[in-house]
Amino acid sequence: MKKTVLTLSIAGAMMLSVSPFGSPVANAVGNGPTYGGNETINTSILHTYDEMADYLKKQDVKQQDMKLEVIGQSIKGRDLYLAKYIKNPKNPTILFLTQQHGNEQLTTEGALEFIKHLGTDKMKGVTDGVNILIVPMLNADGAMGDVDFSLDDYIAKGDRNLTRYNAAEVDLNRDHITKIQPETKALHNNVMKKYNIDYMIDLHHQGAMSERDGKLVSGSILYPTTPNADPEVVQKSKQLGAVVFDAIDEKGWGHLGKYNGGSAETISRNGIAVEYGISTLLFEMRGMSDHEYESYVLGQKSNGYLIKQTVTTLDATVRAIADRSIESKDTSFWDSLSYQTTRPSE
Repeated sequence: MKKTVLTLSIAGAMMLSVSPFGSPVANAVGNGPTYGGNETINTSILHTYDEMADYLKKQDVKQQDMKLEVIGQSIKGRDLYLAKYIKNPKNPTILFLTQQHGNEQLTTEGALEFIKHLGTDKMKGVTDGVNILIVPMLNADGAMGDVDFSLDDYIAKGDRNLTRYNAAEVDLNRDHITKIQPETKALHNNVMKKYNIDYMIDLHHQGAMSERDGKLVSGSILYPTTPNADPEVVQKSKQLGAVVFDAIDEKGWGHLGKYNGGSAETISRNGIAVEYGISTLLFEMRGMSDHEYESYVLGQKSNGYLIKQTVTTLDATVRAIADRSIESKDTSFWDSLSYQTTRPSE
């Protein structure tokens, strides 16, 4: 059963729009409440793993173009899912990856909403020109707080805590060279190596106090920065970023910065670009669903806007790839886009 509070949160954001992906209240995401000890962070409004799996199976039955695949299992034995839309293997393919970090769930909520959106008439004909792969929860154990270490200091309340790490307390987004963890192995062996992927957006969350040009961001983006990435791959990654930036930053309710990320190839943004020649983009949404640090957690009144930001991102990129407009995107905005900074604690 769809979580009532979360549904109302999404509906509230959508009701403020002139279209399902139009512009609601100006600066809503950036100015949304931080935790600050005054907000209740309730994880029970988020899909549990079992609810997510049930949701995917129901959409698989409803949607003719969708195929659901199990790509492996987590340390605790949870199936890891891939939702795929492949009409023509020769079409360009994009992968959306969410929740490598288990406490970063609103992008997963957005991905689930987007999967439902793909089955509507609004997307009729779009999947004729693009193949779509979605891994909606890579770190299922961390998302359920089913781990072999203590989460006593975590802030959120509800039916569970959510943690960055997998059950073995390993950061999956630092395991893209050695690929030791079963979740990372599943992603590489049964997605990256199996499908001919052209683009990937790796969806994450960051702290709640990042700002660009003096204004809190709703998120930040970055292309591969390892010197080993092919220049053409980097250029296409920048074009992918241009699609996202244009879709979000000019809406009024979104405000994006440039993420100050490293060049290590253990990180998916860099490692996958080098190993497979895939153009990758990191998208760090504002705020996390749970953490031990207050400044990392965002008040849940912003949930609807962050979910909307995810859906808008996924919708814009698949359309740009489907009609090939991504191939002519101007990337010069990257030269003037400011790196985000952390706002000092007040």
